[in-house]
Amino acid sequence: MLERWTLAVLRARALVIAAWLIILAAGVFAATQLPDLLATSFDVPGTESERARTLLAEHFDERPEGTFVVVFRGAPSDRALRRRLERRLEIAARQVPSGDARGLREGGGILYGEIVTRLDLDDAKEYTVALRDALRGSGGPRAWVTGQPAIQHDLDPVLASDLRRGEAIAVPLALAVLVFMFGASFAVFIPFAFAACTIAGTVAAVAGVALVLPTSTYVTNLVALIGFALAVDYSLLIVYRFREELARSDTFPDAISRTMSTAGRAVVFSGLAVATGLALLLFVPVPFIRSMGVAGLLVPLVSIAGALTLQPVLLSLVGRRLSPRAARRGEGAWATLSRWIMRRPLRVLLGGTALLLALAAPALALRVTPGSFEGIPHAPESSQGLELLRDGVGSGAVTPTHVVINGGARSRSAIERLANGLARDPEVHIVARGKRPPYVDDSRRFSRVIVVGRHEYGEPETRALVHRLRDRLVPAADFPTGTTVVTGGAPSQGTDFLSATYDAFPWLVLAVLSVTFVVLLVAFRSLLLPLKAVLLNALTVAAVYGVLVLVCQWGAGAGALGLEQTGAVEGWIPVFLFATLFGLSMDYEVFLVARMREAWDRTGDNALAVAEGLEQTGAVITAAALIMVAAFAGFVAGRVSGLEQLGLGLALGVLIDATIVRALLVPAFMAVFGRWNWWLPGETRTTPPRANGTTRRP
Repeated sequence: MLERWTLAVLRARALVIAAWLIILAAGVFAATQLPDLLATSFDVPGTESERARTLLAEHFDERPEGTFVVVFRGAPSDRALRRRLERRLEIAARQVPSGDARGLREGGGILYGEIVTRLDLDDAKEYTVALRDALRGSGGPRAWVTGQPAIQHDLDPVLASDLRRGEAIAVPLALAVLVFMFGASFAVFIPFAFAACTIAGTVAAVAGVALVLPTSTYVTNLVALIGFALAVDYSLLIVYRFREELARSDTFPDAISRTMSTAGRAVVFSGLAVATGLALLLFVPVPFIRSMGVAGLLVPLVSIAGALTLQPVLLSLVGRRLSPRAARRGEGAWATLSRWIMRRPLRVLLGGTALLLALAAPALALRVTPGSFEGIPHAPESSQGLELLRDGVGSGAVTPTHVVINGGARSRSAIERLANGLARDPEVHIVARGKRPPYVDDSRRFSRVIVVGRHEYGEPETRALVHRLRDRLVPAADFPTGTTVVTGGAPSQGTDFLSATYDAFPWLVLAVLSVTFVVLLVAFRSLLLPLKAVLLNALTVAAVYGVLVLVCQWGAGAGALGLEQTGAVEGWIPVFLFATLFGLSMDYEVFLVARMREAWDRTGDNALAVAEGLEQTGAVITAAALIMVAAFAGFVAGRVSGLEQLGLGLALGVLIDATIVRALLVPAFMAVFGRWNWWLPGETRTTPPRANGTTRRP
């Protein structure tokens, strides 16, 4: 089937080139528009925090995520200065639609106030510059504008700069690896041309999605670096096989056709495995994770489309200039390694498994957080304002908890009891309530209590406060029957984010394992090999979690890697890593085992099939892994801790998979199980398995 498809594509290559040039142009244009469509929000529909957010927007005309915080340095006791600064804040608030300045508060040598809005986060961030300009132009003490909209605004150029830095690492290293593999050959340029077109296609698709769905700020970096890694890998593996086929094919189209029916088929199955893992993120009921899943899903899908259309055309354009590479058997370092493993497969299997288990052990101490202000760069103005607030008042001042009560005047006594209970809580710094706006809405049916904690929204102490509020303090206040009390704001949102994410995570794990097993069952036509792949990949992911704990929580090697020791891993990282690494691990699994399957179908000799598969793919898988690690190192070189943790996890996962798993454990496992590797119930083309593992097919 792929042979016929490939020949049809080659006949229409002018049309294919024109289509991909249009896609390339669309992607370049979309890249200029995409940042304005993105914002990182942790809203979780259907949760208590989301109900509170809706009530605040409908009855108090404000959204906590659209609230700016302005910090002044000044003497709080100077009443004249305070009045001037309050007037200055009111004038500046006019620059933001629906902006409403709230009175200044004091603490630790600073004055700070809020400009509340009815805007969503992605709309509010667009007014950060106008607000700062208005405050600078009014004279007096310097103002620092912070809060969630300002932080989002300041992150956009940081992420863009980090992406350029990541590309500056990934592209030269990928070029060096390709030159090492192919020499000074036209083959070097095929993966780069392929990557440029597929990344552009993915960016254009993501921009379309961002027009209708909330999409995270991180997706631009995600698409660029993961897209580059996957595209170059796929193209490299196809070009590498094509040079072999050139040496043994009678015609040039026949070489392309045979390449696509072997390496091309493996790319399709590999891409489907990656896409499957990421597609399952769409079932996690959290928009942030869904947006990352959509972006990640589009990367392999566009890469598959490119592999089936653009890649054969690129081979046809420059392939005649490539030097053929004859397949060699029984020579070189990989053949030596194969023979070494075959002599002691059980020891290699047990030793490698023990090493991965040791790396995975720290994962038992994994701590997750919905986010942290510590994880953002310290240079932007919004970060400096946060530091002033943290030093003067406490980290919780930027992201207070809002308790919204629907009970009217009959709830006043209960609100008083709730406020008194909160005031006695050691985590609570400020409790604000009142009988007039902004604590009561115009209908006087809804009231709210604003709670400022001593820690920022992602800290365990803050999440514990949210749980105490919901489970103990609100019930203890004894609100009248029929009164609705909900807690919102960033602390409650973060708590609900983690709860919704990790309630769904076990089902995600089960689904990824099951679907991956089925995909590989079809690809390998074997029952044991998919099971082995699923188990080894799960062990690889566990080892990555363990190393993340060592580095990010415990600080082992963090300084050497240029990473921040944050004491926790961002909550979306383990989920996204699991889905992504399971797919990426399938990448090399498919290429290695598919080559072994070819040798098995040809010879019926398991030992020969394992040795030949490792020898023929060892070099190219290692090269592909180096390129992927280089791309993911671009995340590590950034300044946003979430993406640093993601990059470290992805790079480690690929490195472990390409070395310990693919080079040692897979061939050792297959040597131990012999002909059972290729057994499939109902398969009649092979003889019954025998213990020696070398019986040929009849």
